[in-house]
Amino acid sequence: MRIARLQTPSGPTHAVLRGERWEHIEDAFADGLSFTGASTPAADAELLAPVRPAVLLGIAQNLGNNSHPLPIQAWHKSVHTVAAPGADIVAVRGAGTVNIEGELAAVVGKRAENLTLENALEHVLGYTVVNDVTNVEQNQADEKMFQGKAGPNYTPLGPWIETELEDPDNVATTVTINGETRAKSGSFNLSSSVAACLVYVTRWLTLEPGDVIMTGAPNTFVAVQPGDRVDITLDGIGTLSNRVV
Repeated sequence: MRIARLQTPSGPTHAVLRGERWEHIEDAFADGLSFTGASTPAADAELLAPVRPAVLLGIAQNLGNNSHPLPIQAWHKSVHTVAAPGADIVAVRGAGTVNIEGELAAVVGKRAENLTLENALEHVLGYTVVNDVTNVEQNQADEKMFQGKAGPNYTPLGPWIETELEDPDNVATTVTINGETRAKSGSFNLSSSVAACLVYVTRWLTLEPGDVIMTGAPNTFVAVQPGDRVDITLDGIGTLSNRVV
């Protein structure tokens, strides 16, 4: 099932895709879906970021890009960087190379603390595509990774949440820049599973519905310039598209 967040005349609302229409729902995180009776044609829908998380976490040292000897660690990224599908990424200039990073993101569905490998995925509502935009050289100057990751719209998220992904640890990822494929990999190239990431995070921090964990970029980073169009496709979920300005 696909759950999106739409802009409507009465404000943002979550909706479920049924055929060619998005059927509006009361609460995406409730135990059962309650439909409002309103709907939006899919062709007319303005998709927003599928959630507005209170907590947005990245996972470092997940061995997708290197052979770093440290175990995984989590870091905070500002929720003010979250952007909708189609929104412009405003590249911070004069601060080094701007990389886009295509990743699988897990959306928490219910309160999660001290999870285990056995129950971790039961606390996930579903999965979406995330672009963890970074001024990469700034990470060398700022070990907390604040400076390089706080730019305007530096976390496009979407286009929707897929609740029925068969295996989150086996999701192929394709990054396309201006129509040219520049990276192909997937969550199968990350050393730690989604469940392991959730176990680690909830050992230290309780997560609430709508919080988001970016699971790491498995060699899916590409340097970009203003004017570039970025398409990140995760098999079984969809394509997140944004332009760099």
